[in-house]
Amino acid sequence: MTKLLQEIQTYWTNRAEGYSQVNQDELHSEQKYKWQQTLLQYIPFKANKNIKILDIGTGPGFFAIILAQLGFDITAIDYTEQMLLEAKQNAGKLSEQIDFQQMDAQNLNFPDEKFDVIVTRNLTWNLENPQQAYSEWHRVLKKDGVLLNFDANWYNHLFDEQKRQAYEEDRKIVAKAHMEDHYTCTDIDAMENIARQVPLSSITRPDWDREILTKIGFTTINIIPDIWQQVWSNEEKLNYASTPMFLIKAIK
Repeated sequence: MTKLLQEIQTYWTNRAEGYSQVNQDELHSEQKYKWQQTLLQYIPFKANKNIKILDIGTGPGFFAIILAQLGFDITAIDYTEQMLLEAKQNAGKLSEQIDFQQMDAQNLNFPDEKFDVIVTRNLTWNLENPQQAYSEWHRVLKKDGVLLNFDANWYNHLFDEQKRQAYEEDRKIVAKAHMEDHYTCTDIDAMENIARQVPLSSITRPDWDREILTKIGFTTINIIPDIWQQVWSNEEKLNYASTPMFLIKAIK
């Protein structure tokens, strides 16, 4: 394990309980239904609930749980043991239907062409070697398999003064609205230190992703830049106004 990977693991271990509460709130709000409908919109073979879906970076299990509720065959991985413990607890009886495994998203312990669909949220930006991760994800997808990657240019404001100003304006708006600040309620110093080391924080996305995914061998790549409007709560829209979430849909 590299020093950076250890640092990332430690951060998310410490954050697991708080992040789990965020997922629990989502599971008991309209956000669950928004995400389920969005995932169904982009997952192929909807009539065949036996398709195998891999949830990479499951965290406290949100995607795994809402997809298992829809009847899909779910495998969910995370590098952080504490996150998986939270995920199993959040899943309740559904945990018996979900194959939770501790694993590095950049080095998967699965055979080639095992899964029909890969889903992931807010993970790629936080990886030490995202290009290697994409290669691994391509490897374990079946032919015509689909990758659904929901992400954003998280912490790009550390490298761009204009983005920094927009980020600071978000903080003022959130404070004025008397809402919880999703940045400052975490260990922001630790997270920013990680963000300065991982490669994607300073890169313009999703242009980079499209280029890399094409080189790896994905045949069709579609970017949905305004997916945030479909899935985010009003609180999220205020917190992250300067960092909108996009969706990358890539077909092998």
